[in-house]
Amino acid sequence: MKAISLKQPWANYIASGRKTIETRKWTTRYRGKILIVSSKSPNIPPAGYAVAVAEIVDCRPMVKTDEKAAMCEVYPKAHSWVLKNIRRIAPFPVKGQLSLYEVDYE
Repeated sequence: MKAISLKQPWANYIASGRKTIETRKWTTRYRGKILIVSSKSPNIPPAGYAVAVAEIVDCRPMVKTDEKAAMCEVYPKAHSWVLKNIRRIAPFPVKGQLSLYEVDYE
């Protein structure tokens, strides 16, 4: 499954359903399920663990109306990765990487 690492507390916010848009300065054409992984830095539990599964349904330039769902203000070159069907999972350790990467998970 495709995975993406996020710093805390953002990974926990997605896992809880409070954050439904992830923002990046780069885009993706990928649509589908994605594993949300908490990076080891900062060390906010569960650091270094997969915490949720979501579905990327859209990726577009960020607009002002995305701010609440993204939990941040619009910034230069920001893209909104729109997430749906978010579900928390039992955490398991994952070695994070930059960009999108593959993790064995069903």
